[in-house]
Amino acid sequence: MIRVMVVDDEKLLRAGIRSILEAEPDIEVPVACEGVRAVELAVAHRPDVVLLDIRMPEVDGLSVLGSLLALPEPPVVAMLTTFSGDEHIAPALRAGAAGFLVKDTVPDELASAVRILAAGGTVLSPAVANSVVDGYLRAGGAPPARLASLTDRERAVLTLLARGKSNAEIGAALLMGAATAKDHVSAILAKLGAANRVQAAVLAHHHGLVRLDGERGGAHGGARGGRPDAAGPA
Repeated sequence: MIRVMVVDDEKLLRAGIRSILEAEPDIEVPVACEGVRAVELAVAHRPDVVLLDIRMPEVDGLSVLGSLLALPEPPVVAMLTTFSGDEHIAPALRAGAAGFLVKDTVPDELASAVRILAAGGTVLSPAVANSVVDGYLRAGGAPPARLASLTDRERAVLTLLARGKSNAEIGAALLMGAATAKDHVSAILAKLGAANRVQAAVLAHHHGLVRLDGERGGAHGGARGGRPDAAGPA
């Protein structure tokens, strides 16, 4: 069972997301709360995935993100945003957010995104993908020369990573073990100077290794550590 925590200062939105997710047989939402209680309740309930509002009136969503990721056993955190051009998206990416979803994501896509996150993936709603890419590049994302340093095998791994494949799925597709796939991803992050797998996925999108408008119900991914198929920071 995937345990999800919803953090938003709008009670109606929290209730709506909770209702959508709890209708799924493999997802439960043990807690939905406002931002000021997020860290306290995350420690108490230990969710696998946190859906966190990027803008909240009482507490900065980016501060909550940093506190959640600093926990000894941090959850995967995806940011919820209302506007595709939200200026907070790029800072959240640099801080380690595993995904970005617009608040009007359709129910089936929301549940699919949660499953991708729980399996070690990252998700980018098509509505925010270009903003994420632009924000990362403005912040000094890896230049094309770094992509050129990747081996053919690493480029194949990066392409699958950016399509939302977990380490196990990458391994199966490329006839290698999940641990070997994880090692390749670690090498890719080091070569690209990417702090996390979502940044690597963003670069793959930007440089044409995958399309922005394509797969998994509109949620694109690059595997992220800390979950069943991708242990550790890689």
